[in-house]
Amino acid sequence: MNHLLTLDSDITYLPGVGPSRAKLYGEEMGLHTVQDLILYFPFKHIDRTRLYYIHELSVDMPFVQLKGKILSFEEEGVGRKKRLVAHFTDGHGILDLVWFNGLQYVSKNYKVNKEYIVFGKPGYFNGRFQIMHPDIDDASSLTLSTMGMQPYYPIPEKARKRGATSRFIEGMTNTAFSMLKYPIPETLPQTIVERNMLMSRDEAIRCMHYPQSADALSRATYRLKLEELFYIQLNILKFTQDRQREVHGIPCPRVGDIFLDFFHNHLPFTLTGAQQRVIKEIQADMKSGRQMNRLLQGDVGSGKTLVALMVMLLAIDNGLQTCIMAPTEILAEQHLETFRNFLGDMPVRVELLTGMVKGKRRKSVLEGLENGDVNILVGTHAVIEENVIFKNLGFVVIDEQHRFGVAQRARLWRKNVVPPHVLVMTATPIPRTLAMTLYGDLDVSVINELPPGRKPILTVHHYDTHVKTLYSGIRQQIDLGRQVYVVYPLITESEKMDLKNLEDGYEQLCEAFPDLKISRVHGKMKAADKEAEMQRFASGETQILVATTVIEVGVNVPNASVMVIENAERFGLAQLHQLRGRVGRGADQSFCILVTGYELSSETRKRIQIMTETNDGFEIAEADLKFRGPGDIEGTQQSGTAFDLRVANLARDGQIVQQARDLARGVIDNDPNHDKPEYALCWQRLSQLGKDQQDWSSIS
Repeated sequence: MNHLLTLDSDITYLPGVGPSRAKLYGEEMGLHTVQDLILYFPFKHIDRTRLYYIHELSVDMPFVQLKGKILSFEEEGVGRKKRLVAHFTDGHGILDLVWFNGLQYVSKNYKVNKEYIVFGKPGYFNGRFQIMHPDIDDASSLTLSTMGMQPYYPIPEKARKRGATSRFIEGMTNTAFSMLKYPIPETLPQTIVERNMLMSRDEAIRCMHYPQSADALSRATYRLKLEELFYIQLNILKFTQDRQREVHGIPCPRVGDIFLDFFHNHLPFTLTGAQQRVIKEIQADMKSGRQMNRLLQGDVGSGKTLVALMVMLLAIDNGLQTCIMAPTEILAEQHLETFRNFLGDMPVRVELLTGMVKGKRRKSVLEGLENGDVNILVGTHAVIEENVIFKNLGFVVIDEQHRFGVAQRARLWRKNVVPPHVLVMTATPIPRTLAMTLYGDLDVSVINELPPGRKPILTVHHYDTHVKTLYSGIRQQIDLGRQVYVVYPLITESEKMDLKNLEDGYEQLCEAFPDLKISRVHGKMKAADKEAEMQRFASGETQILVATTVIEVGVNVPNASVMVIENAERFGLAQLHQLRGRVGRGADQSFCILVTGYELSSETRKRIQIMTETNDGFEIAEADLKFRGPGDIEGTQQSGTAFDLRVANLARDGQIVQQARDLARGVIDNDPNHDKPEYALCWQRLSQLGKDQQDWSSIS
């Protein structure tokens, strides 16, 4: 009898595995222990509880199972085109079994006139049904009741080339379950399991591999998804609870003269209802005595920058310095100009700190920060350098925060003994389920209204064969005094080809519009050259800007009314929406033209259709999440935030995310001191899961 195993046992101890196989599965699939193996779940199951007859087959069937005998073998073709064909019958017809690889193995192991169960996808060739590379089992060793739902495991290409198969993993897993010393330990408190009528963890994990029915598989999947999402939410809520207990914020109770002067005498237009609501939410946080950590979401052009300025003025009224950190020098300079224009002659000192600020000017800014004369610092990552010392930094705004690593944000957070209030802003709308997980420790404010007078951007789809029509539209807008962006993709894998596309496009535009001045910007240019070209366009000196996605965030040219996106099929929805947001900033009608080739996949056509049908960033973000999954959503891959999800999917499991959040909230509320016996398992498991993770939530 084989000796029994524990979850920590090496897979080498499984019969038939051995050191070389264990090395292969460890290197290519991360399977080192029995626990790794049983948590390596199938990506699909095929129902093998039914037998078909050959006369019932059709080519549109996915997989079928037949019982019968091999009548004869014959080899066809020569060299690389050689194949082995077995003529198979079930007494109701004849079908060919075909192999192109492993011919010697087949000839040696499968016998004529022996009864087999054959499984595979039927095709049709030369007037007869065939199955290529079928699964074949000895009929005497299998019954339909034991076959059940057959698991299929993901096999990476490298592992497949070295002989790894789903069938072998299936055998390993089956053996591992039979050799386990004890049931798989439970990780959820009994109260949660019973109240929610969940399978035990042991039953759910076994069922994920070998379910007796589709319903059982569904129940097992739900149990494991809920558990996975529950611990993510419990982790977030516990960190939030700890921070609120340990970190006290700087109270800002006053609404003082500076804020009121700005509100009554300098506000250029009436705030939208959404802007007023968000300012009140932030003000309540600042008065509470708790350190604020708030996420401000607002679509492109919704007025986030004005909100940020106004709440910074509240902080200044309470004797604090403020800072806004932007991802690029262009965006930082734009914020500086915007703030100074808004403030006019008010006694508020606003300064810029970027890599370009040097010499006496830099020295003056640093002295002003240290003695408290500078009220608002606008900058890039330069603001987190060690020699940047504030007298009393109390309010920090991080703009387009996904462009900053967590460690960078942490250094800014430590610029004061008492941590400053933090407002994180993003113009990339984040779907609710993702926000609950990515930013679950932050309070969320949403500006969901655009300022009055803004006309929705008209988005149209053009094929790249209709160049004349496109150029005619561009000419029409330029004759009206407007400006035009033309954007090309620049993707690392094919940088040379993409750069050539941009250069070719630039030359074509120069030929088509010889009377116009055209700027060109891409990531390979020196920063100073790029800056100069951007400024030429912003000032109206050039009429067309040919660029890569370097202009995706932050360039504000109200006179630009056309955004042409070449090879639009190569962009994700979120990126297309960000690019489109560069126009539509003035009162005139603006246009976004998505240019593609004619041959498009159905998914790409759906993406283009969504862009032409809606300007709603949140609707687009939800669609993007469904298309691309959470790991690919632009701006959500944060340092320090790991989505190691085995079964849950944030794009599809929004309802379970909410249930997990509610369960986690219940545990925190019922056991705030983490000392009740009925929840001990929660805290043990959370500690086990978090051993290698750092608390980044307090600085996000």
